[in-house]
Amino acid sequence: MSVKNVFLPVQKNKMTKKYFVTAILVFCIFSMAYTQEKKKKAYRPDIPGFFLVDLGFNNGMSRPAFFNQGFWGSRTLNVYYHYPIQIGNSKFSYNPGGGFAFERFKFTNNYTLSSQIGQDGSYDLVPITQLAFFASGSVSVQKSMLVANYFDLMPVEFRFDTNPKNPASGFNFSVGGRVGFLMDSHTKIKYSMNGVNGVYKDKQTHGLNQLRYGFYTRVGIGNFNLFYQYNLSPYFSGNSGPSQTGMNVMTIGISLNGL
Repeated sequence: MSVKNVFLPVQKNKMTKKYFVTAILVFCIFSMAYTQEKKKKAYRPDIPGFFLVDLGFNNGMSRPAFFNQGFWGSRTLNVYYHYPIQIGNSKFSYNPGGGFAFERFKFTNNYTLSSQIGQDGSYDLVPITQLAFFASGSVSVQKSMLVANYFDLMPVEFRFDTNPKNPASGFNFSVGGRVGFLMDSHTKIKYSMNGVNGVYKDKQTHGLNQLRYGFYTRVGIGNFNLFYQYNLSPYFSGNSGPSQTGMNVMTIGISLNGL
């Protein structure tokens, strides 16, 4: 009896180890199968064409008086989709596309565009303290910006690839034209007044051109490019700009695409 009393727990212990090892093996097999299935589902769908993201800095050409812009705050983010069409067996392709552009200008002199159109039919640049909203207190301005968001079309783009069968591994150069439609625009002021922090937005066109057009070019290797954009159309419509002066915008930056 004593032998049995000693032997039985040992058998149970061995059986327990067997079940434990078996359970671990089953768990590992199911985990591997689940991981493989998850990887299959995680594959990117085979969407024709490619998405492109531009990150750039804006520069106003022939800026009106008091349009003092900061470099880092005056930026552009473009999110575009292109559909490449190969031109025969050549290394050239035609790439129409479209997408959205988010453009910013940061003022460094605590100025902003006036809330109302002036007597000469333009939106002047004025000190922020002259706005009626800030007339009743002591104001400390943290940031002043002009924001414009566009829907852009690129009806014409021609691209050259040294390796058309695998564009992600070769040198490329492209040039095209762009037409944009203003979707939204506003001035934005981050401030502290009488000890209270806040954000002031004035949502209106402020005389910005509703339609813009220009050209651009990109050059790079694989999925990384440098780009340059120039708007032939004036930034402000007609004589609506500050002091009825004109201004054009150029943008330079980097492009990342998912070929």
